[in-house]
Amino acid sequence: MKFPRRHFLQLVAGVAAFAPLSGVAWAQNYPTQSLRLILGYPPGGSADITARLTGQWLSERLGQPVIIESRPGAATNLATEAVVRAAPDGYTLLLVAPANAINATLYDKLNFNFLRDIEPIAGIIRFPNVVVVNPSLPIKSIPELIAYAKANPGKLNMASSGNGSTIHMSGELFKMLTGINMVHVPYRGGAPALTDLIAGQVHVMFDNIPTSAEHLKAGRLRGLAVTSAARSAVLPDLPPVADFLPGYEASAWYGLGAPKSTPGEAIDKVNKAMNAVLADPNSQARFAELGASTLPGSPADFGKLLADETEKWGKVVKFAGITPV
Repeated sequence: MKFPRRHFLQLVAGVAAFAPLSGVAWAQNYPTQSLRLILGYPPGGSADITARLTGQWLSERLGQPVIIESRPGAATNLATEAVVRAAPDGYTLLLVAPANAINATLYDKLNFNFLRDIEPIAGIIRFPNVVVVNPSLPIKSIPELIAYAKANPGKLNMASSGNGSTIHMSGELFKMLTGINMVHVPYRGGAPALTDLIAGQVHVMFDNIPTSAEHLKAGRLRGLAVTSAARSAVLPDLPPVADFLPGYEASAWYGLGAPKSTPGEAIDKVNKAMNAVLADPNSQARFAELGASTLPGSPADFGKLLADETEKWGKVVKFAGITPV
């Protein structure tokens, strides 16, 4: 069957006109079903709390449920690979964490390249750690910690929640910049490390603020400084490490990512919704209770943070010779 040339040209023009309109319609309607937010941590910790708060608030703004899916294991690599392999349709998101930046160098062979295979969407929050010591030590400040460690090389034990954790890396960055020697003692989680620190079995820890705050108030631990560039509203009496060690900064953070090639319209829509969440005084107050500040910005802003953190922690991993356990 032959089409007259005029009808053929009309058909081609109609298809060409429909293609961009269908993309516009998709962007306007997205999302039309529930979204999955996958995280590489078990329930109960700061990542889980952040994911659930974020999911609830995003759902309110996007008009669809956000289902939180916990896939712990392999230092968050299982969760990351699940998102990398997911369909890039805007319906699978990753709770991005410092482990993603650290693992890029910590692991020699991964089945993905994080910076290449995950599209940055938006930052969520940033929060510092706090340098804490057992009160039996004659140390009350960062300069005293440095002096004591130099006078007693290898005699201070530094506890962490495990090799490559943000707690561990905060301490290794401190060791790298000061040249001191503290023996790293990795634990299977922050809770047992904190228990031994309080008991005096270990001496120093660069712990998450939420888990140490109550022990500091009760006098079971002594706080020396926070690891952020500025003071923390939760522990306002403690100075930043950088006041005594210029250039030092070590914060934990969370954000959102998606599989590579996810449509830009979906990324932009989730980014705008996330920024609206972060601008809300109620969410700001709730995050502040966790000792966190918000990380608003564009996908490019969050992408720069990921690249900078990957480079920064890569240097620390190589300097300290850290390997996964």
